[in-house]
Amino acid sequence: MDHEKPAACVLDASTYVGFWILKGLLNRGYTVHAAIQMKGSETDIVKKIKEMERVEERLSVFSVDILDYHSILVALKGCSALFCCLDCPDGYDDLIVDLEVRGAINVVEACAQTDSMQKIVFTSSLTAAIWRENICSQTDVDERFWSDQDFCRKMKLWYALAKTLSEQAAWALAMDRMLNMVSVNAGLVVGPAVAQQNPCSTMSYLKGAAEMFENGVLAVVDVKFLADVHIRAFEDSSTIGRYFCFNQIVHTEEEAVKLVETLSPLLSSQPKYECQGSEAYAERLRTKKLNKLVEDFTTHVVSSNHDVCMVEIYSCQRCVNGRKDSWNKSGEGSVVVYGMIN
Repeated sequence: MDHEKPAACVLDASTYVGFWILKGLLNRGYTVHAAIQMKGSETDIVKKIKEMERVEERLSVFSVDILDYHSILVALKGCSALFCCLDCPDGYDDLIVDLEVRGAINVVEACAQTDSMQKIVFTSSLTAAIWRENICSQTDVDERFWSDQDFCRKMKLWYALAKTLSEQAAWALAMDRMLNMVSVNAGLVVGPAVAQQNPCSTMSYLKGAAEMFENGVLAVVDVKFLADVHIRAFEDSSTIGRYFCFNQIVHTEEEAVKLVETLSPLLSSQPKYECQGSEAYAERLRTKKLNKLVEDFTTHVVSSNHDVCMVEIYSCQRCVNGRKDSWNKSGEGSVVVYGMIN
């Protein structure tokens, strides 16, 4: 017997990832509250969502300001799930970092005041875990790792800093309010029209791309698969903590060239990697937790431009090599507070 799906809120539904989560929820029969931050002229995604609202009775659009706690409460009313996808469409600097952290706090607090709320699925980034002085000395990098805040500030990695601080703030408040929350730490998001619809976030993620590539932590994820993982994280009652989410680690020059082609015209030529020795770099990222979440799936269709290929998802042994995961002993202050989140 079919059971009616609960209502879910996607905030900000006008982001590239948020829009694909919204579409996935509707396809699965959920009632969706699309919470949108209205800034300047309407984007193509906002226009599409409003067009969908006119024909989809299970979709309602709400205008929110992440600094206005009460506008968030209105959008959350009656919802059992929140998919929090905060992103700045105009790029990142030190001021935007503070804005995103304050927004994350407001969103989580609003969830705490929403009686119907069952789970928060918080979209974060691999960049919240991979940046530190000695990343090349780590054999395995998994969900226990956090990016070093001071290193991000020194290198002006504002996107990574925003994702690190906002996720940590969300976790701290969620635990204090005893909320059920999981985070999905996504790789570089690729998918249909990503260069046109998500240019600034894409370029913000790619700051330091050469270093990520050489250190085996430059990873990409298809937006449709990422959206599916978000929804599965809500539906699976056993999910807990953080989940690294990516389809592929870019660790050869050939793969780097393909990524450049995928992101054209944002990237017009191959990045100048200072390659020394072998052209293939060691893969350091591990996805044991995600493997378990999607273990019943062995393949996933990824569409890049008009070419369709089958990508093996996380079942290959090179991604799960049976090694004992090493604990980060770098002395970062965040490890003590957030070490139990994995």
